[in-house]
Formats: sequence, C-alpha cells, structure tokens
Amino acid sequence: MPSLKKWHDRVESKSKNEGVTLRIKGLAVLLITLACAGVSSASANSLITTSPISGSTLTTPPSSVTLTTQVVLIADANELIVTDPSGIRVDDGTITVDGVTASVGVKPLVESGIYKVSYILYSEGEAPLQGSFTFNFSAPSVITPSEPIPTPTQSQTPASSSWGTNVFIIAILVIAFFVLVGLSLYARKLFRDR
Repeated sequence: MPSLKKWHDRVESKSKNEGVTLRIKGLAVLLITLACAGVSSASANSLITTSPISGSTLTTPPSSVTLTTQVVLIADANELIVTDPSGIRVDDGTITVDGVTASVGVKPLVESGIYKVSYILYSEGEAPLQGSFTFNFSAPSVITPSEPIPTPTQSQTPASSSWGTNVFIIAILVIAFFVLVGLSLYARKLFRDR
C-alpha cells in the first residue's frame, strides 16, 4: 500500500503542477490577447471621406480641403498641407477641427495639374493617421471678354408742334386769366354788399 500512497501523492503533485502551468499559460495567452487588442485599437482610426474626393478631377477650384475620420480628432495637433503641381503650398494654413472632421482653407487655384494633400491627424489614444491623396484641377481656359462697342443712335428730336396748337393754348390761358379776375371782382362785390 505504501506504493499506492506514493503513486497517489505523485499524481496529485503532478496535477497541481500541471494546474499551475495551465493557469500561467492561460494568463500569458490572456495578456497577449489584450496586448494585441490594444495595438489594433491604437491603429483603428481611418479616413472615411475626403473633399475633394481622392483622384477626382475638378473644374471649379475648391475653397477648402476636408477630411473625415472614424475617431474624434484632437483640435490643436493636426497637419494638413495642400501643394500644387510644382510642390508649392496653396493652403492658407488655417486648420479647423470639428469632431471627426478636419479642414484647411485653400488659396484660389489657377494652375492646372495634380494637387497633393498630405495629412497627419491625431486622436486621443490612437496612433496618428498619416497619409496623402491627390486630386486633379483643370483650370478653365482664359476667355478674354470682348469690350462692348457703343453704337451711335439717332437722337430723338421733340415732335414738331404746330403753330396753331401753341396759339390755342395761349388763348385758353388768357381767357382763364380774365375769368379769374372777373370771379375775384364778383366775389369782392358780394362781400361788400353784405
């Protein structure tokens, strides 16, 4: 029986050691899983939309470039740069952040070609979202406006009035004057007789 007891003790200690080993392995797997989840969530922020759309061709110059992400952005830590086909900056440097949207003003575009937008966007607890995209601007061809040329018109002369019409109007005015004088004398006589 002593061998049975020894065998039992060995099995029990072996199972305790295996239990501890299994617990350590389980804890290690749990820690590795949490670490991987932490790393994957740190790089989870991604770009949802851009305006202008990446790769698009515009005929009207944009007044700003806007990027929308999945995660809320930090207001003061972002970088948005817009360059023309020659590599010269055409953004005005004023970056506005509103939640998941970041935008930068763009100076008036006059040169046709591929414009590049480079960005680094920061959000709390996330890895920086960094990248670039391009859009094509096709400037309208310059149209020189034609100067309007004034065309001379015939001057309008007043309609010739006949001499008879003038005499008639003068006669009516003279008669009206005499009627007025006569009425005023008559009214004066009526007020005296009273």
